[in-house]
Amino acid sequence: MLHYGFVRVAAAVPRLRVADCDFNTDRIIGLMQRAESEQVGILLFPELCITGYTCADLFHQTVLQQGSLAALARLTKASANQFSGLLVVGLPMLHDDQLFNCAAVLHRGKILGIVPKSYLPNYKEFYEDRWFAPASGARGKQLRIDNNAIPFGSDLLFEASDAPGLTIGVELCEDVWVPIPPSCYQALGGATILLNLSASNDIIGKAAYRRQLVANQSGRCLAGYVYASSGIDESTTDLVFGGHCIIAEDGSILAETRRFERDEQMLVSDIDLDRLKIDRLRTGSFSDVQQFPGAKREWNRISFVSGATSGKLGFQPPSGASSGRKLRRTVEAHPFVPAGHEQLRERCEEIFHSQMGGLAKRLEHIGKPAVSIGISGGLDSTLALVVACRAFDALSEPHSKIKAFTMPGFGTTSRTLQNARALMRHLGVTAIEADIRALCLEEMKALKHKPFGMDLTGLDVEQLTRRFRDLKPESCQDVVFENVQARMRTSILMNAGFVIGTGDVSELALGWCTYNADHMSMYNPNVSIPKTLVRFLVKWAAENEFEGEAQHTLLDIAATTISPELLPTGDDGQSTQSTESTIGPYELHDFFLFHFLRFGASPEKILYLAEQAKFARNYTPVEIRQWLRVFLTRFFANQFKRSCLPDGPKVGSISLSPRGDWRMPSDAQAKLWLERLSKE
Repeated sequence: MLHYGFVRVAAAVPRLRVADCDFNTDRIIGLMQRAESEQVGILLFPELCITGYTCADLFHQTVLQQGSLAALARLTKASANQFSGLLVVGLPMLHDDQLFNCAAVLHRGKILGIVPKSYLPNYKEFYEDRWFAPASGARGKQLRIDNNAIPFGSDLLFEASDAPGLTIGVELCEDVWVPIPPSCYQALGGATILLNLSASNDIIGKAAYRRQLVANQSGRCLAGYVYASSGIDESTTDLVFGGHCIIAEDGSILAETRRFERDEQMLVSDIDLDRLKIDRLRTGSFSDVQQFPGAKREWNRISFVSGATSGKLGFQPPSGASSGRKLRRTVEAHPFVPAGHEQLRERCEEIFHSQMGGLAKRLEHIGKPAVSIGISGGLDSTLALVVACRAFDALSEPHSKIKAFTMPGFGTTSRTLQNARALMRHLGVTAIEADIRALCLEEMKALKHKPFGMDLTGLDVEQLTRRFRDLKPESCQDVVFENVQARMRTSILMNAGFVIGTGDVSELALGWCTYNADHMSMYNPNVSIPKTLVRFLVKWAAENEFEGEAQHTLLDIAATTISPELLPTGDDGQSTQSTESTIGPYELHDFFLFHFLRFGASPEKILYLAEQAKFARNYTPVEIRQWLRVFLTRFFANQFKRSCLPDGPKVGSISLSPRGDWRMPSDAQAKLWLERLSKE
C-alpha cells in the first residue's frame, strides 16, 4: 500500500511528584490515552519521568528503584491495550551492580529495549556521576525483567519492519550537547527519527541555544528530532525546569511548547519520512561519512511491527485528492515566500544582494562592458534592471552604460509601456525605444506566414494593427506570431551588447519561454527565482532601494497582471492575454515545483499537501488536479529549453541549471507521473 510518508510523533510533559512513581505512572498513562486518540505513532516522555529527575541521593534507595521497576511493568501492560504506538519513558535501571539513567522503549505490551545515557554531566549544577554509570560502563548486553531478556545498550536501533525507512534512535539529554552526539552515529546507522529524553533546566538564554541545538542536530543528521524535557514539577531546590519540548525536521523547527506551563503538555507533529529519505539519497557526503572508522559501528537492530499500513503509526493512506485527516504541521501554500513580514524582508534583501553580487562579479571579470536589457514594464525585467543598476553602483560604473530597450509590439499595453519609459527615466539608464512591429511584419512576410489567417500582402503596420482590433480574443492563437516578436527582441538585444536575461525559474519549469528568445542571454540574475517571489522582490526594492517617482513606478509594476503581451490588445488597448488563465496560477505551479523538485514528492502526495495548504479555499480539487497535470506535462516536455540555459546564480533551494541542480534527459516521458495522478 502506498503511503504519504508522514509519521505522527509527540513529546509529552506530564504532571509529576518527585519520587512518587505511582502518581507519575498514572499521569503518563493518561497522556498515552490522549496520544492514542490523536493517532500518535511515537510518544516520548522526559528523562527519568517515572521517578523525577531531581531525586538526587534517593536514586540509591532500593525502594525507589523497585517502585520504578513496578511502574515500568504497569506502563508495559498499559501499552498493550491503551496505546498502539511506540512509547519511550525515562527511569533509573539497576544492571551489573550499577545504576544507569535509561530510556525504556515499549511497544504493545513488550519492552523492546533499554538505552542507557552515554554522557553524564558532572559540572556546574549537574552531579550525575554521583548516582549513575555511563553507558560505556555496562558489561552485559541484556538485562532480565520478569524473566524476559531485554536488550540493553547504547547500540540499539528500533526498526519498523512494515515501514521501510522508519528507524528510531534514542539518546538522553547531555548526549546531544557533546561534540559528537550518539544521534550522529545513529543517523549514519540508518535512524531517521531521533528521540531525546531530557531534563534541561532553564536559565537565561538557554532556551534559544537549546532550540538551535535541536534544529541543527536534525539538519546535520538529515533526520526528525523529538525532544522532551522535564517540567515545572521537578524539585526547585536549586533549579527550575520549564518543560521545553521541540520537534524538528531536517534543520527546521516544526513545533515547540511554551515553557513554564502549569498544565501537562503534549506537543504533536507529523514528520515527513519521504523528505528525509530523499535528502539522504541526494546528499553524497552523508554516505561518505559512513566510511570513517568511527562511524563503522555494529548496531543491535530491534524489529517491531509499526502498523503503518493500517494507519496506526500516523501514516497517511492515500485516497484520491483527500485523506480525510489533517496534518499536524504547517504546509505553506507559498513555500518560496516567508509568511512573516520581517523574515520576508530579510529573504528579499539576501536574494537581491546575491543577484547583484553574481552579476557584478561577471561584469567585472569581462571588463565592465556596457550591457543591454529588454524592459517590458513587467515584473521579471524590472527586477533584472534594478539588480543591474545596483551592480553598476557596486562597480562604480554609471547607469548610462546600461542600454535599456523597451520594444513595443502588437500586444504592448499603454500601462506597461508608460511604466517601462518611466522606470528607465527614473533610473538614469540609456533608454532606447524600438517599435518592433514593422520588423516583425517583414519577417512574417518573409516566412509567408498568415497570422490568424490574414494575408499580409500590401499591408503596413498601422493597417495590420487596425485589423487586429477586430479580432475576437478566442481566435487569437498563433505561436509563430508570438515567437517572431519574442525572437526579434532578443535579436536586437544581442546586437547591442552584453545581454542581461530576465526570465524566472517558474517560466523555465513550465517551458513558458520562447526558445532562443526570452530564455536566452549572456547572464541571468533571475534564473533561479520563482514567480511568486519576484513580485515581493520588486516591492522590496521599491521600498528599500529607491524613493520618489522610481518607487511609485516600481510599486505600480508590482501590481500589474502577469502577461507576455504577445497577442493583439483589445479595443480598449488592454491586454487580452493573461499568462495564468492560459497555463494556470503561478502560486499552484510554484507549490508543485517546490515539492516535486525539492523533495521528489509523488503526484498524489502533492495533491494531499495542496489540500493541507488550504488551496481548497480558492480552487476545487478538480482544478488543482487539472493544473498539476498541466505542470507535469509541460515540465517533461520542455527540458530541452533548460538544457542550454545561460549562467546565473542559484539563490534558493530550487534551481533548474543543467550544470547544477537538475540534469534530465530532454526526451524523458511523463507517463508514470501522469498515471499516478489519474489514480483515485
